[in-house]
Amino acid sequence: MSKPWKREENGETIFRTCAWSPPGCHPVGCGLQLHVKDGKLVSVEGDPEHPVTRGALCPRCLAIKDVIYHPDRIYKPLKRAPEDRGKDKWEEISLDEAFNILEEKTRYFTEKYGPESIVVFCGTGREATVYHNELAFMGFGTPNACYAQSGWACYAPRVSSMAYLMGGGYPEIDYAARYPDRYDHPGWEAPKYIMLWGKEPLKSNADGFWGHAVIDLMKDYGTKLICVDPRINWLSTRAEINLQLRPGTDAALALGLLNVIINEDLYDHDAVDKWCYGFDELKERVQEYPPSKVAEITWVPEELIVDAARKYATGKHSAIGWGLSVDQNPNGIQVGQALLSLMAITDNLDVPGGNTLGLPIDDDTNVDMINRAMEAGTVTEELFAKRIGAEEFPFVCQLMSTNHPDSVLDTLETQKPYRLRMGVFQSSNVVGGAISAAPERWLNAMKESFEFCVATELFQNPTTMALCDLIFPLKTWAEHDTLVESHYGFNVAFNGACNKAIDVVEGVSDLGFMMEIGRRMFPDYWSQFKDEDDYLAKIRIPDDMTWEEFREKGIIQPEEIYRKCAKGLMRPDGEMGYMTPTGRIELWSTMYAKYGDDPLPYYQEPPFSPISTPELCEKYPFVLTTGGRKYTSFHSEHRQIKRLREIDQWPTVEMNPKVAERLGIVEGDWVWIENQNGRVKEVAHLTEGIDERVIHAHHGWWFPEQDGEEPNLFGFRQSNINMIMPHKVIGKLGFGNTFKCNICNIYKVTDANDDDGNK
Repeated sequence: MSKPWKREENGETIFRTCAWSPPGCHPVGCGLQLHVKDGKLVSVEGDPEHPVTRGALCPRCLAIKDVIYHPDRIYKPLKRAPEDRGKDKWEEISLDEAFNILEEKTRYFTEKYGPESIVVFCGTGREATVYHNELAFMGFGTPNACYAQSGWACYAPRVSSMAYLMGGGYPEIDYAARYPDRYDHPGWEAPKYIMLWGKEPLKSNADGFWGHAVIDLMKDYGTKLICVDPRINWLSTRAEINLQLRPGTDAALALGLLNVIINEDLYDHDAVDKWCYGFDELKERVQEYPPSKVAEITWVPEELIVDAARKYATGKHSAIGWGLSVDQNPNGIQVGQALLSLMAITDNLDVPGGNTLGLPIDDDTNVDMINRAMEAGTVTEELFAKRIGAEEFPFVCQLMSTNHPDSVLDTLETQKPYRLRMGVFQSSNVVGGAISAAPERWLNAMKESFEFCVATELFQNPTTMALCDLIFPLKTWAEHDTLVESHYGFNVAFNGACNKAIDVVEGVSDLGFMMEIGRRMFPDYWSQFKDEDDYLAKIRIPDDMTWEEFREKGIIQPEEIYRKCAKGLMRPDGEMGYMTPTGRIELWSTMYAKYGDDPLPYYQEPPFSPISTPELCEKYPFVLTTGGRKYTSFHSEHRQIKRLREIDQWPTVEMNPKVAERLGIVEGDWVWIENQNGRVKEVAHLTEGIDERVIHAHHGWWFPEQDGEEPNLFGFRQSNINMIMPHKVIGKLGFGNTFKCNICNIYKVTDANDDDGNK
């Protein structure tokens, strides 16, 4: 990058930086230039020198000024009396006073009830994700780190599948992200086909994948799309094949594709012979899923299944971009296994134009954090064994080094095996956000169990207003130094410097919050770091660079090395192969068998569906899927940003026009979405792009403009689709939930049936 990270032009100071969080986003690390005058951010533009994003920005980056200077933002630490929980009765205090209170409470609960009485919650996507486990283990000294989504159903199932089936790494579409010259690099080739499986990357840029690369590849290199999704979206209107499946039947479809590829001898024999374990068993299993049967299960025409399988297998090389639909399904672990099998047997893994592959997880951050904590003495093996859910769901908790979220709600409600007394909400809106199933149960249980709660946040939200006694203002990505690493380190396209440009709040970054409470509780460990920049240099920045050296460079792209398994790079011993018990990619999983599940992928009907619950579906006849992304928000964030709300003013539910006509619903009507767990209301959006039997509801909705005090709590009950999602309806091994595969009825909101009178 030719320009320095900080320069003076036309009376302004211009900071070259990368964006991450907060406010939330996946760690794409989009390149920006922030224009500052007299200490205030005056304009934002894309950085054309950024090797991946090359000047492009989404609406959320462009609206960062609106976030930073919003009148409702929390600018100073806040405290209130315990008896005032649920009331907007806050007192501003200094940052030092806030940390004194936090230290006092942490010591009190640790000494009287044990450190396990504290639980640290983390949300999704924000930078806090990187520090979550470390904050729990080495800041508060508790073993309880909780991501409160039922079935830990976001990214972790895919990452865990890769860990158990091939020893680590994350397969991502090859879009030349590691090359400074990108698509011009002679060692790169464009994918012939990209199969987007439950992934809409233009809106989500999921996990660090730059979604617009799909447009580049289609427009400039002739890449063709195969879209697997219950809905037709903008990209799928440009696809060669659309596999518009019934929500929750992904495993059956993947097994049907494998059936065609194996039975028509379209697989790569050399790749199977050298690098795959259990092919003969997989071949036998897929005979149970002929395309004709799969068509009946999935609603996808048989001829499209066959066509897609042939084109993916023979298009050398092709890639699969897999999304959240793999995770939010009790059958999701098997979906991931089947998709990895597709990549592996067709020789589309770790090859140019296929799926690139991250390095093994022998230095995985989650495992590394607990190891460092034990070495430092902040957590002992005996204490770590007390983390909630570890005994019930070892498959999840061993690799993630966290609680099992459903077990945490059970503990909050029963106070067994012990009572949780202090809650720390690190960028996590558990009550009004996008992650928790049955959020009313979480709210009531936390009210009953917690004696003290603290949060780090930008704005008040249902969780902070209902539960918190202390709030630390959180700095945005424009207000602190940090490093952004795509895919959280599981498949790094680049490391980018996020450079502080302004000072606005008397608050903390996620790293600063952890370091300060860590210094107070465990000074022997934290004294090794002079400041946040020193921590970044010693723990996160690669190549032994100082922070100053790193930010001058701006971007570090690791070398792209294909076919790592043949070069001894996927095993710590340097031998060829993969870091699994068999040394190969396990199509037949020794680890799944060890944990009591079928070692081969299989299809399991969703827990609530026309097939598994036909009597219930007489009352709730539609298949419900949720979670589609918007350009204007990240899960439950950005709702108070006027410019973004003007684009997406209300929560919307998508339905087919024929269904709407039959039910007397027109575009823009408020409608009830109801099932056996309750009902919420959203605004009807009619689209031909969804099957008449399917409903799609947007997620993460609450209303900052409404009354924030109890009992309303910013109207979080009205339109958050998670209100009607069940607790602990998850996969056998503990992953997955029903956010993508449930049932519902839908009908118009009227004055007679609108019990809260708010439309």
